[in-house]
Amino acid sequence: MDVRELAMQQLKTVIDPELGINVVDLGLIYDLKIAGGQIDVLMTLTTPGCPLHDSIAGGVKRALEQIDGVRDVRVQVTWNPPWTPERMSEEALRQLGHFS
Repeated sequence: MDVRELAMQQLKTVIDPELGINVVDLGLIYDLKIAGGQIDVLMTLTTPGCPLHDSIAGGVKRALEQIDGVRDVRVQVTWNPPWTPERMSEEALRQLGHFS
């Protein structure tokens, strides 16, 4: 498994506590840049005033630091483009009771 796959697998362990769904299925991860032992994450949250901002961003950082060979993880939260429910995976929609 390559580092990108491992990173996405690790990110699925980071759960948004309010919705109970992981950050990948919620569509909060916009970009991952992996170079050597460094991972740069560009992500968003469901709302700009999210009280769990630090908790979720910190969870992303800690999850990625668990990957062998990763020396540094930088997490940047952006609001552009803003998150919308259309970014959620089918699995997330199912968990919230929406069926396609």
